Amino acid sequence: MKEHDNYKLADELYQLLKKNNMTVATAESCTGGMLGAALTSVPGMSGCYGYGVVTYANEAKKKMLGVRHETLESYGAVSEQTACEMALGAVKLSGADIAVSVTGVAGPGGGTAEKPVGLVYIGIAKKSGECAAYKNIFSGDRASVREQTVITALKMLIEKFK
Repeated sequence: MKEHDNYKLADELYQLLKKNNMTVATAESCTGGMLGAALTSVPGMSGCYGYGVVTYANEAKKKMLGVRHETLESYGAVSEQTACEMALGAVKLSGADIAVSVTGVAGPGGGTAEKPVGLVYIGIAKKSGECAAYKNIFSGDRASVREQTVITALKMLIEKFK
């Protein structure tokens, strides 16, 4: 059922991208490509989605997306600042009109009092250089946190068209 929900949301996003002649890119950490998989489940999406980067390691975030070492040192990989730099890096890398990034603590380990399991930041950047990141606290096991992240990211992208 969840895959069906992802498909419906991805298809709705595709229709909006197509209607507005726009492209999207993804930069993923904790979801490991699940967001890109949801997008590519839609036939024809290749006309709107050409770049998806999985940057699970901090070094990959720096090398592939241009996330600054200082940002990672000061705020950590799971932060509003890193989410924005990831999304902006995806726009720059791909030339897309809009990009979404996800970075979080999916669990079951890795959480702290300040950054508990289920904490996920979703960043959305536009070609104009504008970026906003949104803090989410999801519950459940690792698979559930990752699934909720994908659904929320898709809904947030759709909302940008309304």
